[in-house]
Amino acid sequence: MSKLSVNDLNKIYLNAAINEDADFIPLISDEDEEIITKTNIPKALPILPLRNAVLFPGVLIPISVGRNKSMKLIREIYKKNKILGTIAQKDASTDEPKYDELYKVGTVAQIIRILEMPDGSTSVIIQGKKRFQTKELIKSEPYFIANVESLQEMKPEKKDPEFEAIVGSLKDLSLRIIKLSSNIPPEASFAVKNIESSAFLINFICSNSDIKIEEKQRLLEINILKKRGILLLEYLTREVQMLELKNDIQTKVKLDLDQQQREYLLHQQMKTIQDELGGSPLEQEIEELKKKGKMKKWDDSVMKVFDKEVDKLQRMNPAAGEYSVHMNYLQTLLDLPWNEYSKDNFDLKRAQKILDKDHFGLDKVKDRILEHLAVLKLKGDLKSPILCLYGPPGVGKTSLGKSIAKALKRKYVRMSLGGLRDEAEIRGHRKTYIGAMPGRIVQSIKKAKSSNPVFVLDEIDKVGNDFRGDPSSALLEVLDPEQNNTFYDNYLEMEYDLSKVMFIATANTTGPISPALCDRMELINVSGYLLEEKIEIAKRHLVPKEMQNHGVDRSKVKFSKKTIEYIIDNYTRESGVRELDKNIAKIIRIIAKKVALEEDYNKDLSVKDIEEILGSPRYMKDKYQGNEFAGVVTGLAWTAVGGEILFVETSLSKGKGKLTITGNLGEVMKESAILALEYLKSHSDLFKLAPEVFDKWNVHVHIPEGAIPKDGPSAGITMITSMVSAFTQRKVKRSLAMTGEITLRGRVLPVGGIKEKILAAKRASIKEIILSEENKKDINEINEIYLRGLKFHFVNNIMEVLDISILRQKVGKPLKIA
Repeated sequence: MSKLSVNDLNKIYLNAAINEDADFIPLISDEDEEIITKTNIPKALPILPLRNAVLFPGVLIPISVGRNKSMKLIREIYKKNKILGTIAQKDASTDEPKYDELYKVGTVAQIIRILEMPDGSTSVIIQGKKRFQTKELIKSEPYFIANVESLQEMKPEKKDPEFEAIVGSLKDLSLRIIKLSSNIPPEASFAVKNIESSAFLINFICSNSDIKIEEKQRLLEINILKKRGILLLEYLTREVQMLELKNDIQTKVKLDLDQQQREYLLHQQMKTIQDELGGSPLEQEIEELKKKGKMKKWDDSVMKVFDKEVDKLQRMNPAAGEYSVHMNYLQTLLDLPWNEYSKDNFDLKRAQKILDKDHFGLDKVKDRILEHLAVLKLKGDLKSPILCLYGPPGVGKTSLGKSIAKALKRKYVRMSLGGLRDEAEIRGHRKTYIGAMPGRIVQSIKKAKSSNPVFVLDEIDKVGNDFRGDPSSALLEVLDPEQNNTFYDNYLEMEYDLSKVMFIATANTTGPISPALCDRMELINVSGYLLEEKIEIAKRHLVPKEMQNHGVDRSKVKFSKKTIEYIIDNYTRESGVRELDKNIAKIIRIIAKKVALEEDYNKDLSVKDIEEILGSPRYMKDKYQGNEFAGVVTGLAWTAVGGEILFVETSLSKGKGKLTITGNLGEVMKESAILALEYLKSHSDLFKLAPEVFDKWNVHVHIPEGAIPKDGPSAGITMITSMVSAFTQRKVKRSLAMTGEITLRGRVLPVGGIKEKILAAKRASIKEIILSEENKKDINEINEIYLRGLKFHFVNNIMEVLDISILRQKVGKPLKIA
């Protein structure tokens, strides 16, 4: 077949091209493609840069022309042979691309028609003919003209099964894309199905696929048609996968929306029915919340949060899980007593009477409460004190909170901190969690229905901590007067004012409480009771209370002072009155049984009656044991249940100077014994003892009741006195007890627990007590009633202790120490 000229090509395209009345573009047949393939193209072509488009042979595309160079080129060529070269530019953002910013491979195109659009722009319909490659630029103005050479398509042999399979796959994928994509009209499938030429089908799909310009250019540059088809197959497969994924996502979203729309319609119908029946209960509930909100005394910030949450609740589906979470949150906000305070009673005499009536003793605490009330009465506004009452069990620390609330006419709440390990118990959980609730502080305030209750934090020394946080650190904000006006609860997610709350913490000892927490509280020591005080407490409070609890009339039984004293001495060993209360309750239960059975019994209880009911005495009263033996000295000790006396015994046996310490003693107490012996060795001349004596006698120091662990430095002066008495075989002064720490230089240092130790001394009939000079200040703070009948010796060094305690008189049958 001979080569065709450009005029012959024009005839083919013009016969098949769009005329004025046509609404479709005829597709190229195999014969037409053969003619195009054998077409000669000019050696020099005017070049039209294409932005965002790649033209393939046989394919007809519209382009918008806006650049001056391009417009001039189109106008001139359209008047001539209408043939030009099209090449895609590498960067679509470049308005005036240079020659080297164009790809090297392009397509010869014929201008089919120029269309002047209503908005003034110009569109040109061009159709691709044959691929070419540029060689060199001839000129740049008024438009690019370059030398080109034709590129031949390398087609497979006819009836190549692999090529046919590729073409079939491309056709199937194209039809699949047309079906999946909402942007391609369904009529496009008609064009794909009716293309006869395999080469034109590949070029047609390349041109119309939704792939990048770089990828289209790569396809155009491939000379071997089969390879172009394989690469196009990869691109189409990727596009099908993306479209299927998008459709899956859209289907799921549509299903969710359909379900929501269905629920919405059902709710609207339900609302209409409920309106007909007399209103929606959900709307009534929300209206009720708004009505309650208007009655609250909260500030603007809380009001804004409340209104916002109510609006959010209105928009929610009542069947949604979050609906109940928001409803509970709003209910909590409404239940809290925002800026609601109970009015304090400023009658100080009445408050004093109530405190004295409910509790015997505890003068320091009562005075502190009355001071606060007096300042509040004068000033009108004052941050509440944060008190910490510490002392042994059963002395009335917890019950004192009730009396304070009663005296002030405030609400009373109590929160036990014993064993608390989770910080969320104090600060609450965030409301997003299932089962979230406010912290126990806010819950207790809600329960009190007042923002200024008397709040008892019981057993603050028994707060624990673990991986869930440290509750004692969370309490720092609660118990700091400078911070607790803006206490932040995680559930509320806003601040609550606790500055008007009167916090009263209780503890048995301040040791386990963190120093930072101790620093924020006023520590008030609530020490144990004297025997006389316990008798009065029993007569005024315990006996009437237990009679009322057990339904026994006062005329049915009488407790004399002697009977109560016998119970205290023989059936209790405590600083408080809890064990005494239990024993009285047991006695009254027995009386109640006898009254119910109408049995005879003695209304005036005697010591014999007490022993019959309670059994044999459980405790022997601590009594002074005399001074008949050398080396036995009475010391004073503090325990968690009050003060006790202890005896330090020193015995000597012939040996090599070995020191033995027994009695279940701790390290500090053992060190005190070693220190005492070393002091005695270094000052042996003062006691007329030869230095070699200590190498001939073994020293055994023992403190009785070995089952009970003992520790602390306060037995120092007792041990040195015991050793001096043992080595000198001289008696210790009668009815004398002592407590104090010693140093290697012979100084006597102060110790704690003085009041409890004094009570123990009085119980044991001790008459004189030796203390460090620095403990004098502690004695001055103790009520005179506790000191009655006692003589105090205040000392600075060990020699003063020994001068007072060691008599010149020898014991009977003394050892010969030499």
